[in-house]
Amino acid sequence: MPKPNCAHPRRRDILAGAAAASAAVAAPALLRAQPSTLKVAVLLPRSGYLAPSGQSCHRGAVIAPQVLAQYGYRVELIHIDTESSVDVARNQTERAINEGAHCIVGAFDSGATLAMAQVCEQRKVPLVVNIAGAPQLTEQGLKYLVRNFPTGGQLVVNGLTLIKDVLAATRLAPKTAVFLHANDTFGTAQRAAMDRLFPGAGMPFTLVDSIAYDPTAQDLSVEVTKIKARNPDIVLVVTRSSDAIKLVRDMVRQRFQPQAIISPGSPGLYDEEFYQALGPLADYHICNLPWADPKAPMAQALEAAFRPAHPSFRFVVDSFNVGFTFEALLIAAAAFKRAGATEGAPLMQAIRDTSISDHVMIGPPIRFDEKGQNPGIPSACVQNRNRIPTVVLPAELATMTPVLPEPPWQGRG
Repeated sequence: MPKPNCAHPRRRDILAGAAAASAAVAAPALLRAQPSTLKVAVLLPRSGYLAPSGQSCHRGAVIAPQVLAQYGYRVELIHIDTESSVDVARNQTERAINEGAHCIVGAFDSGATLAMAQVCEQRKVPLVVNIAGAPQLTEQGLKYLVRNFPTGGQLVVNGLTLIKDVLAATRLAPKTAVFLHANDTFGTAQRAAMDRLFPGAGMPFTLVDSIAYDPTAQDLSVEVTKIKARNPDIVLVVTRSSDAIKLVRDMVRQRFQPQAIISPGSPGLYDEEFYQALGPLADYHICNLPWADPKAPMAQALEAAFRPAHPSFRFVVDSFNVGFTFEALLIAAAAFKRAGATEGAPLMQAIRDTSISDHVMIGPPIRFDEKGQNPGIPSACVQNRNRIPTVVLPAELATMTPVLPEPPWQGRG
C-alpha cells in the first residue's frame, strides 16, 4: 500500500507563503484611502437646566455641514445630548470615540467640557471647544484640546473695559455695584477673575458685594433680598437664561430697580427664552460678549442657511451660540482638509496650526497659542432693544446708541 504524502514543506515554500500572507495583511492598509469625510461628535446640553443654550448651539450644528460644503469641507456629525450633566458628558464622549468619532466638539458648559477633555486626552482624540470659559481648560497642559472662546478672565477684562465705555457714552455715574454669579464651574471662574481683576481695573464705582446662587433653584428671592439691602446702582451678573428670568422676576416683585443690569461676559440675558418669558422686562439689559460680525461673508452664509432650517427662531438672537458652534466645526473641518488624516496626532497638529481669516465672529484670524487658546477674541457691548440683542459699542460695529439708566419696570408696557 503506498504511503500517504506527508512530506514537510520546503523552507522556500514557507518563506513564500509567509510573504504572501504578509502582503495580504499589508495590502488593505496600503491601499486603504483616508475617509473623505470627518466624523465629528457634537456634545451639547440639549436637555436639563442648560437646554435653551444647548439647543441654540445645536441649531448651528444642524446647518453647519451645508454651509461648510460651500467652502469645500465635508463633515459627518453625530449629535449627542449631555443632559446638562458632567457624568453624561464624560460617558457619551467615551461612547462616541468607541463608535468611531475622529473629533469631538462641545460642550457649552465648562464642567462638562473639563470632563470631556480628560477622556479626549486619554484617547488621543481632538476636542475643539465651542463655548466654555473656565481657565483650567487651557492651563493643564492638555495636548488634544483647543478653545476658540475667551477664558473667564478674558471675558471679564473685555467686559469691564466695555462697561467703562458704556458709562462714558451714556454719562451714567454709578457709585456702587453688586456681582451676582452662578455657583457652577463657569460662574465660580468668573468670580475668581472678578476678584483678581476688578481692583486694578480703574472702575468708576465700588464693588460692594459678590453673591453666589444655585442655578437650579426655584427662584432667586433670597439673593434679590440681599442685593436690595445693598441697594447698588448696577447689578453685574453671570447667568444663564433660566436663572436670568428668575432674577428679573424677583427684582420686579420686590420693586428693586437698579440703574443697569450688565453681564461682563456670560449668556442668559439675550436668549430667546429670556425674551419670551419677560417681554418688555427683557429690554435694556446689557451683555458684553463676542458677537457675530454681520459684515462677514461667512456669517451671512450662515444666516442664509439658518432662516429656512429654523423658521421659528431668529439668527440675531442665536448668533452667539450658532456662530461659535459653527466655528468649532470649521476649525476641525479645515484641519482635516489640510492634514488629509483622521488619526489623532496629525489631525490635532493641523488643528493647532489653524489660521482662518474668513470666519463668523468679530475679531482677527482664528489662531491658537501654545496652550491651545485663541487669545485674540474681542467683545462687543450688546443691549436688548425691542427684544433684539443690538450692538451698541464699539461705534464701528454699532447699529444703535446705548441707553442708560434703564427705564422703570412699570413703564415698559
